Amino acid sequence: MGAEARARQLGLDLSSRSGPLANYVGAVTTGNLVFLSGHGPLESGGGLVTGRLGEDLSVEQGAAAARRTAVALLATLKSEVGDLDRVGRIVKLLCMVNCTPDFAKHSAVADGASNLLVEVFGERGRHARSAVGVASLPFQMAVEIELIAELADTASAAPAASG
Repeated sequence: MGAEARARQLGLDLSSRSGPLANYVGAVTTGNLVFLSGHGPLESGGGLVTGRLGEDLSVEQGAAAARRTAVALLATLKSEVGDLDRVGRIVKLLCMVNCTPDFAKHSAVADGASNLLVEVFGERGRHARSAVGVASLPFQMAVEIELIAELADTASAAPAASG
């Protein structure tokens, strides 16, 4: 099953995406790499999930915010490349977690995004990743995530996910 079909099966709404909130673009494609700017966790009503991990939000709430952020990233990626089945692999994530100085579960929060990417792309969704804690993020959002994807060679592209 391809990534597009898997995203539909998971009930992901990739039709709406937010635009940049300052002077930058949401995605840049150069060669066969697509660089996505930092995205935040969009709520279904259009607002952002806000708060600090270790103070306002639990690890589970942070992981859910990271998953929401991954959905926003996928919407932008689809808009940029036209079809998620063109993605050869997810290369790298940078997950920034708005947290208290003593918070230590950044990776558990970032897993919310990483797990979704593997659900959508299968093995091609496994990626390198950094998860870091920061003192604040724009608009007090809980997480901000950047993504780098590689486009598949269209002649050798295979279905993305199994099962």
